[in-house]
Amino acid sequence: MTQVTSNAPEGTPNWLDIGVPDIDRARAFYGALFGWRFEDAGPEAGHYNMCKVRGLPVAGMMQNPDDQPDVYWWNVYFATDDCDRSADRAADAGAEVVVPVMDVMGQGRMAVLKDPQGAQFGLWQGEAHVGSAIVNDPGSFVWNELVTPDAGPAREFYGTLFGYEFEPVPGMDYTALKRPDGRYVGGILGGAETVLGGGGEAVPSWLTYFSVEDADQAVREVRAGGGSVDSEPRDSPYGRSASVRDPFGVPFRVMKPAPEPES
Repeated sequence: MTQVTSNAPEGTPNWLDIGVPDIDRARAFYGALFGWRFEDAGPEAGHYNMCKVRGLPVAGMMQNPDDQPDVYWWNVYFATDDCDRSADRAADAGAEVVVPVMDVMGQGRMAVLKDPQGAQFGLWQGEAHVGSAIVNDPGSFVWNELVTPDAGPAREFYGTLFGYEFEPVPGMDYTALKRPDGRYVGGILGGAETVLGGGGEAVPSWLTYFSVEDADQAVREVRAGGGSVDSEPRDSPYGRSASVRDPFGVPFRVMKPAPEPES
């Protein structure tokens, strides 16, 4: 089990959450798919739900207020040592502030922004809550990538914000993102956009890969739970994965990662 007990280095994806139109249906779908159990934080927290694997939080879920747009997606948060500083740096680099920096009930500090091409993301400065307590294991996220029509400006923005190094993938418009310590933390897929949950036009967006024990079985669970499949499972050097959507049309990928090479 890959357990996280302290704040991740700057620029590392460290939390996910989603707002949905029907939280009971969402809990049933994701609970069956990933084996999640849910803990309601109560009315003072807007009934925000912690999604848990083996008793540890891996993501968050909430009911969208009635006045929110009918568009849904998994929002990816990135670790920061100073949320105010990172939010200011993002705004100076052309980001739009969606939710200004705020304290979250002693759990941490957060902000939500849109990058200059319109992809939404969050910042999380952990205090009592450091973020996803399990990563890379079944039921937790294993990868996040930005899907955007123009990778060049995206590299410039996120490189400025988080100090990423870039590693092009030969033969495709794909860039792996590395922290200054050399650890891979995500990717940028150029020349593409994503239709979010609720429909509408395709837009730039962050896309999350969730680890599963069996990608083919996960696809069957998606269909059984009222979701849909954009692409059937296929193998790659990184594992076996499929593009799917939940019952609200929210896109994500399920992936059985390839075994780690023996050292």
